[in-house]
Amino acid sequence: QVQLVESEGGLVQAGGSRRLSCVTSGGTCSSLTIGWFRQGSGKGREFIAAISWGTLTKYVDSVKGRFTISRDNAKNTVYLQMNSLESGDTAVYSCAARSSYALSSRQEDYDYWGQGTQVTVSS
Repeated sequence: QVQLVESEGGLVQAGGSRRLSCVTSGGTCSSLTIGWFRQGSGKGREFIAAISWGTLTKYVDSVKGRFTISRDNAKNTVYLQMNSLESGDTAVYSCAARSSYALSSRQEDYDYWGQGTQVTVSS
């Protein structure tokens, strides 16, 4: 059973940066495609970014150029570097894992989920 734990998000000023971590256990991190999703207050869950086994990446248009997803398989960790944060980025951020090599932006394609972490961007 794969388990995922996100690092603490916290409060960030608009224009600032924050790096989230997703630590995996119970599986082989290098064999997992990891995705990041977020859910703002009163909104549905939104795909943010994903990274495959081979470090191919995929992003939603709204974060391209601002967010970067990366992985360190030796540390069983996937990162989401968030720069130039805006108030609209305020949400609960969750990482998810799937065993397939293929990238996906669909939450139903992911088998395992972390608990989520709150990121609040103050203006």
